[in-house]
Amino acid sequence: MSKTLVIAEKPSVAQDIVRALTPVAGKFEKHEDHFESETYVVTSAVGHLVEIQAPEEFDVKRGKWSFANLPVIPPRFDLKPVDKTKSRLNAVVKLARRKDVDAFINACDAGREGELIFRLIEQYAAGAKPSLGKPVRRLWLQSMTPQAIRDGFDSLRSEQQMQGLADAARSRSEADWLVGINGTRAMTAFNSRDGGFFLTTVGRVQTPTLSVVVEREEKIRKFVSRDYWEIHAAFAAQAGEYAGKYFDPQWKKPPPGPDGVPDPEQRADRVWNARDAQAIADAARGRPATVTEESKPTTQASPLLFDLTSLQREANGRFGFSAKTTLALAQSLYERHKALTYPRTDSRALPEDYLPVVKQTMGMLADSGMRHLAPFARQAIDQNYVKPTKRVFDNAKVSDHFAIIPTLQAPSGLSDAEQKLYDFVVRRFLSVFFPSAEYQVTTRISTVQNEGRSYAFRSDGKVLVKPGWLAIYGKEAADELAEDKDNKDSKILIRVQPGEKPLAERVDPKGLKTRPPARYSEATLLGAMEGAGKLIDDDELREAMQEKGLGTPATRAAIIEGLIAEKYMLREGRELIPTAKAFQLMTLLRGLGVEELSKAELTGDWEYKLAQMEKGELSRSAFMEQIAQMTQRIVQKAKEYDRDTVPGDYATLAAPCPNCGGIVRENYRRYSCVGIPTDSEPARLGTKVREGCGFSFGKSPAGRTFELAEAEKLVGEHRIGPLEGFRSKAGWPFTSEILLKFDDEVKNWKLEFDFGDDKNAEESGELVDFHGQEAIGPCPICQAGVYEHGSNYVCEKAVPTAAQPTPSCTFKSGKVILQQPVVREQMRLLLTGGKTQLLDKFISNKTRRAFKAFLTWDADAGKVNFEFEPRTSKFPPRKTAAGAAAGAAAKASAKAPAKKAAARKAAAPKAARKTATTSSGGATPSAALAAVIGAEPVARPAVIKKLWDYIKANGLQDATNKRAINADDKLRAVFGKDQVTMFELAGIVGKHLS
Repeated sequence: MSKTLVIAEKPSVAQDIVRALTPVAGKFEKHEDHFESETYVVTSAVGHLVEIQAPEEFDVKRGKWSFANLPVIPPRFDLKPVDKTKSRLNAVVKLARRKDVDAFINACDAGREGELIFRLIEQYAAGAKPSLGKPVRRLWLQSMTPQAIRDGFDSLRSEQQMQGLADAARSRSEADWLVGINGTRAMTAFNSRDGGFFLTTVGRVQTPTLSVVVEREEKIRKFVSRDYWEIHAAFAAQAGEYAGKYFDPQWKKPPPGPDGVPDPEQRADRVWNARDAQAIADAARGRPATVTEESKPTTQASPLLFDLTSLQREANGRFGFSAKTTLALAQSLYERHKALTYPRTDSRALPEDYLPVVKQTMGMLADSGMRHLAPFARQAIDQNYVKPTKRVFDNAKVSDHFAIIPTLQAPSGLSDAEQKLYDFVVRRFLSVFFPSAEYQVTTRISTVQNEGRSYAFRSDGKVLVKPGWLAIYGKEAADELAEDKDNKDSKILIRVQPGEKPLAERVDPKGLKTRPPARYSEATLLGAMEGAGKLIDDDELREAMQEKGLGTPATRAAIIEGLIAEKYMLREGRELIPTAKAFQLMTLLRGLGVEELSKAELTGDWEYKLAQMEKGELSRSAFMEQIAQMTQRIVQKAKEYDRDTVPGDYATLAAPCPNCGGIVRENYRRYSCVGIPTDSEPARLGTKVREGCGFSFGKSPAGRTFELAEAEKLVGEHRIGPLEGFRSKAGWPFTSEILLKFDDEVKNWKLEFDFGDDKNAEESGELVDFHGQEAIGPCPICQAGVYEHGSNYVCEKAVPTAAQPTPSCTFKSGKVILQQPVVREQMRLLLTGGKTQLLDKFISNKTRRAFKAFLTWDADAGKVNFEFEPRTSKFPPRKTAAGAAAGAAAKASAKAPAKKAAARKAAAPKAARKTATTSSGGATPSAALAAVIGAEPVARPAVIKKLWDYIKANGLQDATNKRAINADDKLRAVFGKDQVTMFELAGIVGKHLS
């Protein structure tokens, strides 16, 4: 019997579909990856299972990112499985290819992404064929009630009806790939022209998001604070004292300035010079005031239900959760605890048929053990608060998902963070059905007369009459409202009798300064991304982006985290601060004339055209041709740029040139000496200078851009670091100190990396002076003082000093160990307590993976060593041969007393491991390697140590590149070439051990 395969986007939706169809389609049998009845097979993806990629012949790997290989515009796109969901993809494909399955129903989410997820799975399942040749119909759901699902199955859409949406989905995906890949490779190629590998990522969403942050930071940097004054008065009435603030009733909003925007700092209650402010205060002080009041009731409704972005914004403001953390917690509450509905939504309303579900949910909450919230749920039921209002239940405001609300499942075993977020959502869910809060708002104007002039002072008050929904948040008491510092109307005004004239007892001017705009936090940046379309001038593009913004609720957190990971932004507390690399990218895009990559208008233009495509008014081929032309133009602009620098707003360093004392200025690529001023005026932009001395250094050595303060320190002190974020030519990250070193050949200073491998002072014969330095702690070998010295921490007796020319100690430890900076405080912990805190940025030379460890003093080995955290994995250890043998022995003796069996089971693996270790004695070196380290069997770590001892003893580290090893006759037989890097050693050694 033929069957229809139903593919949902998520397992929970597949289960809902099965529950809804069971009464009409018969019983479903549950299998590992699907449900099956006589007529239906129901399965699901888990989001995207397949992603697009360029065909192999068009793909260029990172090591060959150059203009010669750009642009990459493949004639078609291949598909590749998403690694972490391969098993799910294989299961769905197997079902799709079943011979008894003769039709598909696309039950993925009702939107562009849902359409794309299904279409790519279908294409992948077809393999080399154009399609599987099985008809497809579309289930379009906005509500997940059983009846809504059954109604959806009764009105399935045809493949032809969905073609426009499918074309738009594919086009958006391919356009993002083309612009992101080509833009990133073009900007990387441009920035890597001077050597190295300077990864410069761009994207349709990430770059405009970064632009928003950079533009705000530019305003902050250019902001010039101005002094202003407010005049505050204290009026004495019969009932007590109240405060008022002076304002000018005749004030009008100023006309637009040169930039077309009115001065936002001009306000009715500000006075712009101290003399006028003092004069107003003196004129009003001690005078009676005539009082007029306007009092009116007002209401405040609860905020709407949460979508993901509003949840992320408010959780960031309330709890300090990052957007990524909030999404992870909400996803856990949805997937693991089944306590919240699907969180990756951009809707703040519920389907109109969800009223019964909401009432059931209220019942669950009322009967739950949540003492702080259950009474409010009971009140909502008893008072019949849940009603079909358009503010909450509106199909027009529901996209492919509805608002985030609690489910019928009462959760248990939540973490503290999960509990906070769950309570947060439940409070919002309850409050949206409660009555509005009611206030009495009073505006009082106290006018003082003096010599024919009037001085008006305003007082605002707000009294909570009925708390309504605020009761859920514990804001019933008026004194709590009065503590709301952000609300100018929150004070309770004392009463003034009719005809009474309160006396202005104290009137004083208060000097203040205008403040720059606040930096973005994750909460405000998420809001800016969501509302990005509002800032677009073009009406059609603004309309197209009205419901979209930059990114989607599901991707915005990842965009922010990606910008931080790529070092475009730093997170300091709750502030997001753009780095020098971010400013450099914006300068480049502006200079090359490809600013569209940094504008929200690009998304607006795409959304407008994709909407046309969905309606059949624009062909997919025409849109993709426009994207190809745009891609080619971006690459061409970068490829053909031939000027020495990119125009921009560049800085002048305060530190003088170390070579000639001249002015050091920034351009796009370098900091360069431009010479000494020809007059006695302080050096400044525009000052005439003699020609520069030739001193300069790159702004972005090894792909890491100096912050202005770092460049200032480097020029002034000739050394900085260790700094993280550098990349080798092969793209590997590394950490290093940077120094400026005088080069006798060119008679100027040059920038160098310092990896802490310089010859020590004993070899150079130079005496080290620690005078004026504070010891970090006692040497673990001889108890003398340990100090900073170059790139290391050293014992004062391990280097030649005036007091002891011949070193007698060996303690030395690098400031950077496997790319992990070891700051002074951590070294103090190691010296005084034997152990640092847990450090998490070590990078293995062998695997290139990050790992966490403590640094400890190993007295037996006489060196600093690693100590790893105890393993707390929930998975049992992998079975070894010894472990398997022990398990078999334990089973064979199952009838023995439990304690003895357990003892044998525990002891057997230990004995087996010990035997294996002692019997093997390590690996045997090849003849070539034996000539260097000896022929005795040896463990791999000991091989590397012996090899390094030989390299250092024979001075084989390259003088100009400390990471390179020059081979002598013995090592040439091992290496097979004249020079290798330290990163190659482990791989080479492996070939010489058996």
